Amino acid sequence: MARGTGRVRQTAALLVAGGLVLAGTAGRPAAGAAALTVTVDDIRRGGVIPPVYAYCVPAQQGHVAPGPNKSPKISWSRGPAKTASYAIITVDPDVPTVFDNANQEGKKIRRTLKRRDYYQWVLVDIPATVTSLSEGADTGEPSPKKPGPTAHGLRGINDYSKGAKVYGGYDGPCPPWNDERVHHYRFIVYALNVAHLGLSGNFTGPDALQAMPGHVLAWGELVGVYTLNPDVAKTIGNKPTGK
Repeated sequence: MARGTGRVRQTAALLVAGGLVLAGTAGRPAAGAAALTVTVDDIRRGGVIPPVYAYCVPAQQGHVAPGPNKSPKISWSRGPAKTASYAIITVDPDVPTVFDNANQEGKKIRRTLKRRDYYQWVLVDIPATVTSLSEGADTGEPSPKKPGPTAHGLRGINDYSKGAKVYGGYDGPCPPWNDERVHHYRFIVYALNVAHLGLSGNFTGPDALQAMPGHVLAWGELVGVYTLNPDVAKTIGNKPTGK
């Protein structure tokens, strides 16, 4: 994500299911885990994420405006027989490592700039009986939402969090409006062999992934794309409407 409307983001590399997970491949378990089929309503595989799920949307003045920021309806196939819980991690691996030029008039964030992972949604301990969350299920209140127990799982914090300001649950795309790169958003679901990962407090995406080694029975993902750069939007068939 970005800092288009005064929001800062950051992240790191991690371990999961005994395999090393690097920036850009965050959340991919080692070989051996079964496959889940993940679907996200209104987002086809590799397709553009609708503005209703975005934290920021294009605007004619000021480049961006606040978006509806609803969590999308997400569904997944049932995990293997020993599945005791599920976890959802959503990560953007295309966030710039340097923000000096971010959202600056007359400047660009070059496509070749080194990137990092940025976590948008961290939800664990989802009951094994649940294989779908409805639209808006994790955005029932305005951001910043509190982390902690919910009716559908345990919320961690996302990377919009900064200092004492903590953002829990889902917060959608808001990449820099002058970024030359299309941002990819990986909606990943894990089937786990434990009902609880033993996490609490302000745990992050990397914290959740580091708690998973040895527990991942299956996983799957759907990837959508988003940009606030009007020139880049034309290349992915997303014509910004603005406000």
